[in-house]
Amino acid sequence: MEGLRIDIKRVKEKIIEFIRKQVKGAGLSRAVIGLSGGVDSSTVAYLAKEALGRENVYGVVLPYKTTNKEDIGDTKEIIKTLGINLIEVDITQMVDSLSTSSKDTDKTRKGNIMARTRMIFLYDQAAKYKALVLGTSNKTELLLGYFTKYGDGGVDIEPLGDLYKTQVRQLAKDLGVPDRIIKKTPTAGLWPGQTDEGELGFTYEEVDRLLYHMLDEKKNDEELINLGFKEEFIEKVRDKIKNTEHKRKLVPIAKL
Repeated sequence: MEGLRIDIKRVKEKIIEFIRKQVKGAGLSRAVIGLSGGVDSSTVAYLAKEALGRENVYGVVLPYKTTNKEDIGDTKEIIKTLGINLIEVDITQMVDSLSTSSKDTDKTRKGNIMARTRMIFLYDQAAKYKALVLGTSNKTELLLGYFTKYGDGGVDIEPLGDLYKTQVRQLAKDLGVPDRIIKKTPTAGLWPGQTDEGELGFTYEEVDRLLYHMLDEKKNDEELINLGFKEEFIEKVRDKIKNTEHKRKLVPIAKL
């Protein structure tokens, strides 16, 4: 859709400068990124390398025992291509130790444990190398609350936070991220067969179009329906935004 097309040169320059300023402003020179083999984390790695130099970027691979081997291979290829530093640690023992402590842990709760375990390790490495933790969420995921609070949502900066998923793909293509990664079915890899769109119940293309018209163009429900969006889809997306608002805010403090 025309409205979702980005000025790639301008966007790329702004994000690179954003990363550089945020890291330098913290009195640091390095960044740590959790890499999954997906388009978002790969794109952040490419941008971070441009902003900080390959020697100052740490690509961290944190597989669980069920992690797709193809994703691990794609991650390592990205790291090798960019020439950034590789850190790899298997988190299976840590995750299983926590998840088995409660006999009724379901797959969603276990996925949250996995996401938070990864963030514990990323911040430990950030402390070791005196670096900031770069997030890999996009605008679509942030708006829908599709991230784990204090897991993948607990980062220092979000370079892609103002780009919809479909816009990240445009940027990734320009940066040279391999097509197979750009076109890969999005998944957080939290359990075998898990996909983002399967959990959400709609595709990123569909919801990005709706979010753009709903939020960027501020169209009302009647206008959205006239554009071809079903009322139940509009309500479902609006409810997700409303019900996950707490994830996007700082912790409320009782003022006395």
